[in-house]
Amino acid sequence: MAMLKTRAATYQAYDRAVGKQGRVLVLLCVMSAFLFGGIGARLGYLQLVEGDRNRQMADENRIRLIPKPPERGKILDRKGRILAGNTFSYSVFLWPLAAKKPEWPQTVELLAKILKIPAAEIQQRVEQAGVNSPSLIRIAQGISQAQIVALEEHRNFLSGVEVDREALRFYPHGEIGAHILGYIGELNEEELAARRDQGYRLGDVIGKMGVEATYETTLRGTWGGQQVEVDGQGRVIRILGQKVARPGNDIILSVDLDLQKAAEAALGNRNGAIVAMDPRDGAILALASYPAFDPNWFARRMTQAQWDELQRRQFPFVNRALQGFPPASTFKVVTAVAGLESGKFSPDTVLMTYPALYTGGFAFHDWNRAGFGPQGFAGALAWSSNTFFGQVGRRIGPETLVEWARRFGMGSKTGIDLPGEAAGFVPDPQWKKETFGEGWYDGDSLIVSIGQGALQVSPLQAAVMFAVPANGGYKVRPHLIRSDNPDRWRQSLNLKPSTVRVVRQGLRQVVTNGTGSALNVPDVAIAGKSGTGEDPPRPHHTWFGGYAPADNPEIVVVAFAENSGGGGGFVCGPMVLKVIQAYMKTRDR
Repeated sequence: MAMLKTRAATYQAYDRAVGKQGRVLVLLCVMSAFLFGGIGARLGYLQLVEGDRNRQMADENRIRLIPKPPERGKILDRKGRILAGNTFSYSVFLWPLAAKKPEWPQTVELLAKILKIPAAEIQQRVEQAGVNSPSLIRIAQGISQAQIVALEEHRNFLSGVEVDREALRFYPHGEIGAHILGYIGELNEEELAARRDQGYRLGDVIGKMGVEATYETTLRGTWGGQQVEVDGQGRVIRILGQKVARPGNDIILSVDLDLQKAAEAALGNRNGAIVAMDPRDGAILALASYPAFDPNWFARRMTQAQWDELQRRQFPFVNRALQGFPPASTFKVVTAVAGLESGKFSPDTVLMTYPALYTGGFAFHDWNRAGFGPQGFAGALAWSSNTFFGQVGRRIGPETLVEWARRFGMGSKTGIDLPGEAAGFVPDPQWKKETFGEGWYDGDSLIVSIGQGALQVSPLQAAVMFAVPANGGYKVRPHLIRSDNPDRWRQSLNLKPSTVRVVRQGLRQVVTNGTGSALNVPDVAIAGKSGTGEDPPRPHHTWFGGYAPADNPEIVVVAFAENSGGGGGFVCGPMVLKVIQAYMKTRDR
């Protein structure tokens, strides 16, 4: 009996132990089912719900877009010589997705040190493109051989950094023609926002000034690139797709490189401008402005020394050929035409000139303070008589004088294919009433008739003015693109043949026996007019405009010297002569 009780107790203990283990096993099974069920549910969610997004992220981590910028179109002179072209250099690119995030701060600091670029600037470029950008981001152009070697030496610490070869803008003649050509630069944030719809992207360069800006859409070309698959080390496994970059179109200018060099040499280091133009169709042969700049400095990162040099110059980006100044006695060409076309004066008119004209208590002197005796229009132009043209301006009145100034294009932009042109200014009775609250007096007509006072004319507008008598009575529209259709660029002013004849006689006499005798040389017959514009309290401006050959003009040249002092014939006349002589030597080459 005792044995049976003992055995029963043993079985009961066994049953309790087995039951406990069973419950544990059941519990483990339930927990395992819950755990694996959760993992399965998560995998299902990632596969079914987030599958597309995760595949995209995986692709972005193994597929790289390598952009290939286009080669910018060249700018050529009229004889096909390169004024702006391209050279190839090495640039540094960054692929944010390939960079190891924990090492990012060290990468930026190392790049900044090697490339001599502030770390904040590199970070800003990355943030502009987006830290998850699958495309390469350019962070430096035109790096040196020493920088290439340094980047290669530190490659193990520069994940996501690449060096590649690309075209870089190059201006082989440095400062020559800078105000014609302009310069290029990368889009800033505002420009990118404005041009994104036109296909521009981060890292694009655009023309910022001059022809580079005017003909941006012609010169820019179309981006290309490659889509490649890379391994975990960023090495290219295969090319998935490719689009060839399409280069921009070349443009040919009317400018002659030799004549441009001659104009800039003639201007020298005087603040001012020289314009050389074909009077038959308005084609610009040369256009110089001083001080200037080297557009190559903007094609890559500018050094501090270059920036400091630009700051020392007096407004080097201002194209003085397109800005307004008092035209002084060069404007007497307009006054002569207005007088002869008004019907109040004949080609044979002779007026007495005086030491001064008096009106309203003011005296308007002839420049020699003695007058030149009786003179006709030709003689008055030759001697630049203020009292002769003052009488003409006073008699025809402000309406006729202003009308002819505007018919010559003054007070309006010429329409040249360059940005930054000023319209100039032609004062009239309405302007004076609104500005000063008083009427127009005879003295106002006297002042305008000799090109002084509020009148503002650019050297380019003055060239258009001199072209009228040179070409027989046509107003031309200046342009820089070479053209074989002269009629497209000119408009007849319907001048009487006698008007053209008398003005041309006067402009020739300026050189043969008047204020422009410095241009009276045996090798070419020149006609023209000098001018001295007041700018108190500063020294006055000087002008000379002329054309040649006098009997069959092919070139108009206007020289302007800002606050130079002296006389127009003495200061600017020799500049015009040098450019005309250079033209005569090179025109047949």
